[in-house]
Amino acid sequence: MPPNKVAVVGGGPAGMAAAIFAAELGAEVTLFEKKDRLGIKLGITGNGRCNLTNNRPPDEFLRYVPTNPRFLYSSLYAFPPQKLMEWIESLGVPLKTERGGRVFPASNRGSDVVGALRSEVERRARVIHERVTGILAEGGAVRGISTASEKLEFDRVIVATGGMSYPKTGSEGDGYRFAEALGIEVVPPKPALVPLETVERWCAEAMGVSLGDVRLSLIDTESGKAVYEDTGELLFTHFGISGPLVLTASSYLKDFRPGRYQAKLDLFPALDAKSLDARVLSEFAKYPNRDLANALDGILPNKLINVIVKLSGADPHRKVHQVTKAERAAIVEQLKSLTCTIKRTRLIEEATVTSGGIKVTELDPKTMECKKVRGLYFAGEVIDVDAFTGGFNLQIAFCTGRAAGVAAAK
Repeated sequence: MPPNKVAVVGGGPAGMAAAIFAAELGAEVTLFEKKDRLGIKLGITGNGRCNLTNNRPPDEFLRYVPTNPRFLYSSLYAFPPQKLMEWIESLGVPLKTERGGRVFPASNRGSDVVGALRSEVERRARVIHERVTGILAEGGAVRGISTASEKLEFDRVIVATGGMSYPKTGSEGDGYRFAEALGIEVVPPKPALVPLETVERWCAEAMGVSLGDVRLSLIDTESGKAVYEDTGELLFTHFGISGPLVLTASSYLKDFRPGRYQAKLDLFPALDAKSLDARVLSEFAKYPNRDLANALDGILPNKLINVIVKLSGADPHRKVHQVTKAERAAIVEQLKSLTCTIKRTRLIEEATVTSGGIKVTELDPKTMECKKVRGLYFAGEVIDVDAFTGGFNLQIAFCTGRAAGVAAAK
């Protein structure tokens, strides 16, 4: 039998993995990427360092996948983080594991990963930089793809077009439109791992301040319970809060309504209130004749001092030796429980990943094949599966891409 002619639509991590593994098994592969180069979004992940997976065993890994983790069981166990790491290193990119299991290229250059994958794709498959406009199907089976200029026949088609985050990299929701045109159900996309806008404007006063060890509690005001708590890095912005800690917390905003959730920040999680009060007192003792607004620079960035003092209700121009015990207690309370109300998430274009996409019940979890259209596969972020920050989402892209590529080649 002649080899399967396979079209891969999308040149991100899922698409490149699908193309490489399909070609490796003998398929005749053509990869379509509308941008002028492959792996643009992959190259900017992890602040350009490419956090390509998280080095955890599959059962532990799945605990970091809040959306449809069971769907990933087969593809993840077939190609877990350890196998992905071996594969990337076999392409000539040494890797290292950092805090929290995050895996990066040893060089700290995401371009090394992108370059290795791009070279492997170009060695094994034909790459065409053209926009695919639709998927051709007839009688419940795929027939090929269409572009603006022509219709092309293929035995199998793998859609790996990403979600809708970072649209400048090519993720513009094409896969959702392809699916809906064929009667395949799509869960409405929404932002995931996204910065949060706050009602309070004081965040803008602290814009640019980054804190590396903050305890964030995300409180559901309707139940009074914390839906998320963790310690990590947080950034104040002109619109609210961001940083890895906040991006992960955003995944817990279920049935979101403006004002429903509050973020409580403990700026000194290693100290209880009594110990922190003693720390503040020691700072005051150094500069008894300073204004209060200038007396906490030993423990806080300058921009944040004004915010804390203002929220505590203390007079920023009061001399330190005149500050009362009650005023000091109010300052400590703000340092231990700085609170802001979540107004909304930022737009999906600013999200790290997209939640929503091809409904998982439409797909075979072992092969990623569509149940309604034989020979049509979906892989990566276009599927309704998303995870927390830390390399989990790229692992999902690689393992679902591999599953689709292997199945399409057979």
